[in-house]
Amino acid sequence: MAGRIREEDVTYVRDHSPIDDVISDFVQLKSAGGGQKKGLCPFHDEKSPSFHVTPSKGYFHCFGCGVGGDVINFLMKLEHLSFTETVERLAERIGYQLHYDSTGPTQGSGINRSRLVAANTAAATFYREQLGLPGPAQVGREFLTGRGFDKSAADLFGVGYAPDEWDALYKHLKALGYKDEELNLAGLTKEGPRGGLIDRYRNRLVWPIKDISGDIVGFGARKLASEEKDQGPKYLNTSETPIYKKSQILYGLDMAKKEIAKKRQVVIVEGYTDVMAAQLAGITTAVATCGTAFGDDHIRIIRRLLMDDDAFRGEVIFTFDGDAAGQKAALRAFDDDQKFVAQTFVAVEPSGMDPCELRQSGGDIAVRDLIARRVPLFEFAMRSVIKGYDVAAAEGRVAALNQVAPLVGKIRDASLRPEYIRLVAGWLGMEVDTVSAAVKRVAGKSNAPLPDRPAMSINLNDPIFMLEREVLKAKLQANELATTWSGIEPQAFTYPPYAALRTQIDSLPEMNINSLLERTEDQTLRALITELTVEPIRTDGEVSEHYVASIIARLREVALSREIAEIKSTLQRINPVEEADRYNEIFGALVAKEAQKRAQKELAIGYL
Repeated sequence: MAGRIREEDVTYVRDHSPIDDVISDFVQLKSAGGGQKKGLCPFHDEKSPSFHVTPSKGYFHCFGCGVGGDVINFLMKLEHLSFTETVERLAERIGYQLHYDSTGPTQGSGINRSRLVAANTAAATFYREQLGLPGPAQVGREFLTGRGFDKSAADLFGVGYAPDEWDALYKHLKALGYKDEELNLAGLTKEGPRGGLIDRYRNRLVWPIKDISGDIVGFGARKLASEEKDQGPKYLNTSETPIYKKSQILYGLDMAKKEIAKKRQVVIVEGYTDVMAAQLAGITTAVATCGTAFGDDHIRIIRRLLMDDDAFRGEVIFTFDGDAAGQKAALRAFDDDQKFVAQTFVAVEPSGMDPCELRQSGGDIAVRDLIARRVPLFEFAMRSVIKGYDVAAAEGRVAALNQVAPLVGKIRDASLRPEYIRLVAGWLGMEVDTVSAAVKRVAGKSNAPLPDRPAMSINLNDPIFMLEREVLKAKLQANELATTWSGIEPQAFTYPPYAALRTQIDSLPEMNINSLLERTEDQTLRALITELTVEPIRTDGEVSEHYVASIIARLREVALSREIAEIKSTLQRINPVEEADRYNEIFGALVAKEAQKRAQKELAIGYL
């Protein structure tokens, strides 16, 4: 498009593009009070939200990295667009027709983001139409139906068919007015062996790939011919283009982003059909990478959507195959876990089937059950390592311990390490002290904090400590809402100052901040009381009785988990034949504790 966009049009687009709506396509925002909203900054990596948006004024500012501006500045910087491309994109978003001043300077070569997106959109329409035609496309339809996807499923995900012709798409798009340079730049065509342009995809089933805002920026194509007829890769994705960066794209994210933000959960599967199967089965938070490994850019995107500073509510669930490759993937995910605050889990189908295959064999319920049976990433990875050794032999147990100890030392949540030490001891049939010593040796080499060292460095951003802090703040600031406080287990608070404050609170005949301060002689504890009294409670809504009950239930669930681990550790050391009465008594206590834990988990989920 030649000419400059008229100034009055720029003003109209800016004024009619609510900045919080636009930013919410990329960042989960929640109320910060005073008419402001906040979230995790998309321009730098951070653990706590310092990115603030003021909708009434139309501006954003990050107090962490200093970036700020209006809605146009935001989109330009985030998407690396020119000013003209940004205004055109916002105008398209609100359905406004721009006007250009023909006497002004031209806008570059005429190739811009809007044209590339439009070319991809036209190609997607062409591919969808081809899938419905009789003849060669039948093989594509059979592929889909053979995997449990009917026409409505194909339409929902925009699946299409690239005809087995050299230049069918090229001719179609040329007739619509697109230039060779645009088609090549969009990755839709390539140079033919005899010169000229030919279609990039031929005789393939095609999935449109959208960015987080829903624009079609590329394609993934699965070959349909036999290996003899088509020696190309099984899946062929769009190459890197000005609008398609595979390291920053997650397939299905445009559909899943709202559910991810709502449920504080993301399920990461391995392919396009797996996303389709999971979404259709009711796992509406499923996404997949596009021909590349799950990496740092993907993590940053997910953290912004999860508002990944609320550690005790977020879940990142990886689906891996149960084979050796899946076990290696789980070990690689250990490093990724350290970049999340949310808890990471693994969902593995023992038969080795992926979500698509599982849906075919067992229906939607089988896919939902797979996700429901998720286990902590640490547990899966450690068990995977141990399986490789003969733990019936002393040499095998020692070798397995040497491999597992570093994994225990990597666990971000320090309060979980003692529990995993006990679990590993049980899996290996070794003494807890032996495993603990091995972990200490490894931790000492890596400078990792030890779980039971008195002088260890305390990280108050630890998810469990954050949860304990929230419960105490609720008790101090909204005592009338903390109706379930008395049921909290005696050892629920693990950070010593928090435990001391809980004891002090319980010593009062009636909760009153002034009385609490008067009874507290320790100056450090007094400072903590005033700090927690004025610090905002971390919730995006009002502080209700339901919210307080939910975090208390979650705290109780965590405390009961620790008690259950202790009981299981005791049972492992008892001979059920020689000490049958004692074993049965303790086993009965275990069953009761597990029932209590399930009840608290249901309460915590039910209140959210």
